[in-house]
Amino acid sequence: MTSTSPAARAPLGVVADPVRLLRSWAPGRGSWFSGPQGTLLTRGARTLLPSGDADAVLAHLRGLRAGPALAVGALPFDPAAPAHLVVPEHVERADPLGAVLAAPGGAPVAGTARPIPEPAAYEAMVADALARMEAGALDKVVLARALEVVADGADGRVDPVPMLRELARRDPRSYLFAVDLPPERPGVPRTLLGASPELLLARRGTTVTANPLAGSAARSPDPDEDRRRGETLLASAKDRHEHALVVADVARRLAPVVDDLEVPDAPSLIRTPTLWHLSTTVRARATDPSASALHLAQALHPTPAVCGVPRPAAHAAITEIEPFDRGFYTGAVGWTDARGDGEWVMALRCGEVQGDRVRLWAGAGIVPGSVPADELAETGVKLRTLLDALGLDEA
Repeated sequence: MTSTSPAARAPLGVVADPVRLLRSWAPGRGSWFSGPQGTLLTRGARTLLPSGDADAVLAHLRGLRAGPALAVGALPFDPAAPAHLVVPEHVERADPLGAVLAAPGGAPVAGTARPIPEPAAYEAMVADALARMEAGALDKVVLARALEVVADGADGRVDPVPMLRELARRDPRSYLFAVDLPPERPGVPRTLLGASPELLLARRGTTVTANPLAGSAARSPDPDEDRRRGETLLASAKDRHEHALVVADVARRLAPVVDDLEVPDAPSLIRTPTLWHLSTTVRARATDPSASALHLAQALHPTPAVCGVPRPAAHAAITEIEPFDRGFYTGAVGWTDARGDGEWVMALRCGEVQGDRVRLWAGAGIVPGSVPADELAETGVKLRTLLDALGLDEA
């Protein structure tokens, strides 16, 4: 997460070992975040801030006289839906996990997975979106599908602790998160956890950074083939068009609230264990002290990377085509403090764990020229991140 000087971080409880913090996290007790700038573990909830109004959150944090002046939690995909933000009772920070690999998470989950919708129905969803584009209603839309995994046995449950540790072992440099959500059943913790590759927005002092991703290709275990796939993605006109739509929207929405906006002319490649992505790092300078990280993140969300272009038409298409409410999937998870600093990452490569089941999601950006079978395959690759953490095959 966003780093600060040791003196500034000391009141929040600095520790030296991020792995100890990883091992300290437990569902129902707080939240965990880890990224290239550091690690954050929270415990307890002093105050709930369900409105998610950035001005009200910042005012509340600046009015606190004791304890951590920090809000952590999750924003839903639908900006009109309630956010889940809390002021924790205790916060600890550490350096990034970096290349530190934790021990394997634990035994695989014994259970069954049900696709929502069935693969053929997802391909039909993509075809529906392409027809809308041909009619001129859309330039891009992101369509998601889900897998619901139910643990076997009357007393079965899905434990998010080994899942988070396995995600950290496989990709310690990604944005890792495990966020408590309001429980739907008394006494049963509900957790959103994942390993996201995408930074929505970070603010540190006056420095603002966003890192939109769009356009992806599956990795290969063969180094030569893997390199070829990355080079092919970087040269793909279709994927570069999809990526450009996202970057242009991010720049347009940031421009009114920042200065010195820097947008590279061309994307670069980044990689996760399963995918290559087209990536652009956008930088700017914040001049308004009231424009907190949460405020700026909400100005961008939902980006075309998770919604589409134009945004109103894409959001309406998602509501009409997808067979579920996304909830916090493709929302954002993160934190902001009383100075306005903070970090928010896209809720991607994630799942929601509650009791004996976990729901996993994956989506694909649909643009003219998309092929339904290819988009289905892309979602399958993206689901691998969480399926591997569970020790399951999609089949």
